[in-house]
Amino acid sequence: MTGASFWSQFELRQLRCFVAAAEELHFGRAAARMNMTQPPLSRQIQLLEHVLGVKLLDRTSRAVKLTPAGRVFLLEARRILRLTESAALATRRIASGEAGTISLGFTAASGYSFLPRLLLQRASHAPNIDMALKEMVSSEQVDSLLTGRIDVGLLRPPIDRSEFTTRRVVRERLVAALPFGDPRLAEAALTLKDFDRSPLVMYAADGARYFHDMLTGLFEAEGATPIAVQSLSQIHSMLALVRAGIGAALVPEAAMSLHFDDVHFRPVTTMPTAPVELYAAWRSDNDNPALPAFLDLLRQDETEPVAPHD
Repeated sequence: MTGASFWSQFELRQLRCFVAAAEELHFGRAAARMNMTQPPLSRQIQLLEHVLGVKLLDRTSRAVKLTPAGRVFLLEARRILRLTESAALATRRIASGEAGTISLGFTAASGYSFLPRLLLQRASHAPNIDMALKEMVSSEQVDSLLTGRIDVGLLRPPIDRSEFTTRRVVRERLVAALPFGDPRLAEAALTLKDFDRSPLVMYAADGARYFHDMLTGLFEAEGATPIAVQSLSQIHSMLALVRAGIGAALVPEAAMSLHFDDVHFRPVTTMPTAPVELYAAWRSDNDNPALPAFLDLLRQDETEPVAPHD
């Protein structure tokens, strides 16, 4: 008999009856444990022995003993029952949303502060929800949400898609990253006019459109015109240039967690006070059962801005 046809010949009920009898070594107690009478229990074990073609139990009027084959099969029967119980439990958890996997897109900057907090919340409040993390720029996240490649995105506005539900999860202040020896470090706080006609490491329009447009608008509103000495997409690369003395940079406060020697931070007064926003977005018709549990992890209120420091 081939492996597939062999295993398909017996039922889980037969295995449970056999395990009960093998562990109790008493048909009466085994039947009571299975909530059945003794004759049906004996019949199930006989059917199992017939399928296997071996004797599993030696039965006499005085005792029940496992045969050598029965001792081996007991180990396998227990393993099979554990696997089926584990599969059933996992299936129920996934169907109820208690377990599952969320594919999460995130921008590099959201990985500095918000994403680590979110992962800690998941570990303590939803340990059965796994996350498949995918670093993407915001525009790529929009496309991936539309195609179903990710379930949720952590991305920058604007998010003009009627298919999405969104929630703002972070508001941040801008802070000035200044090199060692910069005279502006003598000030406790700065304004945008402090950067007028001075070297500034700027965001690239093609790779960091959100921050480029935001800073351009803020400077225009204040009538300040910094000198863009370099335009980059990644904040850690901008801080490296600040450290080299190329110029200052304006970065979200979460970037203070990137500790560069000889790079110091000062708060910058802007209007609005916390112009940097991060949103969570997901398709409104997403039917992933794990999505509601994951959304519960997202902060209901916006993150409170924190005071910058060196």
